[in-house]
Amino acid sequence: MSQGYSLKLRAINLQASSNNLGVRLGRVCIAHDVPASAVAERMGVSRQTVYNWFRGVSNPGANLTARVEQLISSLS
Repeated sequence: MSQGYSLKLRAINLQASSNNLGVRLGRVCIAHDVPASAVAERMGVSRQTVYNWFRGVSNPGANLTARVEQLISSLS
């Protein structure tokens, strides 16, 4: 069980559509305790942007899609 993410964020992530790339990234990061701040630094975005991806509020831009997919693969 992930200790780094709130129960609320995990619940929101699980309710969001798994068709969303950011939500899929969130599920992998939550499962593997990868901090949102580490993802943000790696992708060159803010931590809030990463949380928005995890919640399904927004999606990574086209310029980040391949990098996000690569990160998901490397963590899975």
